[in-house]
Amino acid sequence: MVATPIGNLADITLRALHVLQLADSIACEDTRHSQALLRAYGIDKSPAQLLALHQHNEAQAAQAVIERLRRGERVAYASDAGTPAISDPGARLVAAVRQEGLTVIPLPGASSVTTALSVAGIWGEGAQHGEFVFAGFLASKSSERTSAVEALRSEPRAVVMLEAPHRIEALATALATLGARPVTVGRELTKQFEEIATVGAADLPAWLAQDANRLRGEFVLVLHPAQTAAQAGPDSRVLKLLLAELPLKTAVKLAAEITGEARNTLYELALSLKKS
Repeated sequence: MVATPIGNLADITLRALHVLQLADSIACEDTRHSQALLRAYGIDKSPAQLLALHQHNEAQAAQAVIERLRRGERVAYASDAGTPAISDPGARLVAAVRQEGLTVIPLPGASSVTTALSVAGIWGEGAQHGEFVFAGFLASKSSERTSAVEALRSEPRAVVMLEAPHRIEALATALATLGARPVTVGRELTKQFEEIATVGAADLPAWLAQDANRLRGEFVLVLHPAQTAAQAGPDSRVLKLLLAELPLKTAVKLAAEITGEARNTLYELALSLKKS
């Protein structure tokens, strides 16, 4: 399993180049893309040495890989960019090869997930020992995406998400409900027009709208950990003001939107304030 660059061709490893050169066959997510990548490094492989293996044919193509391995061939697998099986094909291939008692060897390298985390600057924000959750691409349906974001509201770990340019505005709108929660946006990581910024979730739609170019390219977003009660308790001042004028549920809803605090936490605080 060979990790390949996510943009900058200089990010290939020496080990990856060595293995790709020695491989008798290379299974590829897109043979045309991989052929161009190989030629950029001066590696020449014939069309017969390249095997298409993508999300639509992975189960069948895995059997072709197994056949080649049983013939004694050295087979490498490379997805279009980054580390295989991380929001890319490859996991079913690995499972099938291992089920046959054959060996799978990982070659570490570029990954948009760890690249984004390395510049997010998450420290002292509730993440214990650098813990994070990889959410990948959230649901495309609006209601399901909204539910997924709501579930992340009180997540004490960092959350890494991926998104395509045609859906980034919808994701930004959904994340905006998290208020001041910081989000680090990585756009076109390692490429010529790379852009990295950290903004409050509520400000993300406006940040995208400031420049039309910000809607282009591939995105990696790191949602910073939710603050724990020990770090910053709920904003009781805002909640008290709202409770003085509004019903409890309405006050809690508005307080959550204003402060970015978890609604359940504010509801419990509101009940406590009412009793006192």
